[in-house]
Amino acid sequence: MKLTARFYVLLSLAALTASCSQAPKSEGPVYLDDSQPIEARVEDALSRMTLEEKVKIIHAQSKFSSAGVPRLGIPELWTTDGPHGIRPEVLWDEWEQAGWTNDSCVAFPALTCLAATWNEDMSVLYGKSIGEEARFREKDILLGPGVNIYRTPLNGRNFEYMGEDPYLASRMVVPYVQEVQKNGVAVCVKHYALNNQEAKRHEYDAILSDRALYEIYLPAFKAAVQDGGAWSIMGAYNFYKGQHACHNEYLLNDILKGEWGFDGVVISDWGGTHDTDQAITNGLDLEFGTWTDGLTMGATNGYDAYYLADPYLKKLREGSASEDILNDKVRRVLRLMFRTAMNNDKPSGSLCSPEHYDAARKIAGEGIVLLKNDNDVLPVDLASVKKIAVIGENAIKMMTVGGGSSSLKAQHECIPLEGIMAAVGDKAEVVYERGYVGDVSGNYNGVATGQDLSESRSEEQLIADAVAAAKNADVVLFFGGLNKASHQDCEDSDRYHLELPYAQDKVIEALAEANPNLAVVIISGNAVAMPWVDKVNAIVEGWYSGSQMGHAIADVLFGKVNPSGKLPFTFPVKLEDNGAHALNAYDPQDLTVEYKEDIYVGYRWADKQQIKPLFAFGHGLSYTEFTYGDAKVSKNSVKAGADVSVSVDVTNTGKVAGKEVVQLYIGDEQSRLERPVKELKGFSKIALEPGETKTVTFSIDPEKLMYFDDEKHEWVLEDGKFTAYVGSASDDIRTQVSFEVR
Repeated sequence: MKLTARFYVLLSLAALTASCSQAPKSEGPVYLDDSQPIEARVEDALSRMTLEEKVKIIHAQSKFSSAGVPRLGIPELWTTDGPHGIRPEVLWDEWEQAGWTNDSCVAFPALTCLAATWNEDMSVLYGKSIGEEARFREKDILLGPGVNIYRTPLNGRNFEYMGEDPYLASRMVVPYVQEVQKNGVAVCVKHYALNNQEAKRHEYDAILSDRALYEIYLPAFKAAVQDGGAWSIMGAYNFYKGQHACHNEYLLNDILKGEWGFDGVVISDWGGTHDTDQAITNGLDLEFGTWTDGLTMGATNGYDAYYLADPYLKKLREGSASEDILNDKVRRVLRLMFRTAMNNDKPSGSLCSPEHYDAARKIAGEGIVLLKNDNDVLPVDLASVKKIAVIGENAIKMMTVGGGSSSLKAQHECIPLEGIMAAVGDKAEVVYERGYVGDVSGNYNGVATGQDLSESRSEEQLIADAVAAAKNADVVLFFGGLNKASHQDCEDSDRYHLELPYAQDKVIEALAEANPNLAVVIISGNAVAMPWVDKVNAIVEGWYSGSQMGHAIADVLFGKVNPSGKLPFTFPVKLEDNGAHALNAYDPQDLTVEYKEDIYVGYRWADKQQIKPLFAFGHGLSYTEFTYGDAKVSKNSVKAGADVSVSVDVTNTGKVAGKEVVQLYIGDEQSRLERPVKELKGFSKIALEPGETKTVTFSIDPEKLMYFDDEKHEWVLEDGKFTAYVGSASDDIRTQVSFEVR
């Protein structure tokens, strides 16, 4: 009897089915059995892979994906930018849009705004929401959050990070990490490490003490890894100790994988890999985006020529590279796959849901900071005003498009003017004047806002028209600040100066003269100079607040939400009030960046030099008032290693409910090494009704009292006197108490 090919296939399938149905489960592939521990599954999968397959999964196969092993049923890994929303799909080899119609997202507030909430519950909500969007879009790795420290207000990428203080960033990053990963989506915490400027980001070598590294620039990454359990880390572009951060022996092998016990994957930033030998030995696990600067095109279909691709395979075949090191990389990538792409228990996620829009609005509302409010200009009382003049380009300009890799295709963006008109309704007349012309572009990587921001009027005419509108209004709301254009708040370039661009100072001065009931709303991710600060009664920092920016700002301006945000970084009066600039330790053309200010970053520098900031770290007002009782310490003297607690009563003495961020700073009065006057070591956001009092208690464990000793390469706790400062901002200490450590 002659058997056809089709019969052979059917016979083979039948035999295979019978074999599978009769074989004990334990004899099948362990890596497919999700009842087995992940490590057992990793080892089983690793044992079945060829050398070529191992190399294949440690480098990209497209702009945003890496290969799996089809022969073994191991899937691809798909990444996406973050950290403020899920990036639209791009073409396989290019940054341009793929043209999908179902890849819009909710844009969440920038991470500066999240940090400004000083509320870990908001970080939980943020991580949960953005994690659900990533999961629904079938992404395995979310490229964020960012936790690089705010060293200079000129850094174009500060808006993506969590401020100047390592303790605040550490506390705020952990819930984000945990909640995203509950969706079976890995975070990729970035940019590890010392990516504190965008100027010459591929070329500069950061020079700093180990003490500054460990005390200022690493704690948030460490918290993300050890407390948050981050599954991946992204290497930075810059050099450190003469090696690129994406393959850096000290940062990756010694600290991250050695001291911290990181079991996840180190992923290169796009274009961050430069050498095969260093990529092999110095801790890089997964290579993406080679031959691109992160923003422009690279070699099309050049993935097999990546440093960890064919050049690595050649060395392995020749015996000049160890397969043991390769196996460590593959284990890490497989472990990540089992946690994400091969995790059968992950939820389904959701995209652009009402809950996500509500989350974006709530987070933004809690992060908006009331910087000044003389004469109670805010909140605007709609019962007593008939006409509101809204002035400024940032009242109408969409901010979710542009700024670099965090640019999004938001399903909807409520601009401030839209939010104000919705809040006002028919209670008052709202008129708009532009006031100034800034950035008229509205396109990034093929995503277009669709706005026509062209303008024919001169600067003088724009100001004259704005002043005329202001004179005829009961209240004036000016929206200015920065935007996402190059050399503002934007990846790949730093700002030129601290001042507001586009002659905005002239507009604000003219408006202040025309109408005292003026509130200036700054939209930015960075501090700006305010030479007109004494002429303006109300100032608000509105941040890049995402899809619901207009509604969230209107909620605050009209009193639906009592502002409770606090600044996550210092606003200096002038650039020279910042330590890096005071010491000439920042030059956008310099390829060697020496961190001369050492540990004195932000408010630490202001305290040391007794400089009064424009607005201090931790500053933020409310529509109510809070009074503090005397701080009390649980023990006046404790043995080294024991905890001590500090408590204080806080009362809402105003007429409306509000939230206060109670801040704890610690100062070491008797240290062998010089230390800052005080450092943030605790905070608690509490809600109080009018007349209500709550007791806030901070536990001070020994770790919060230590400093890093460069010579010993260890954290040190010394005997001596410590002072606990409790207050509403770093420059607004309400009470203090001392204790001794023996």
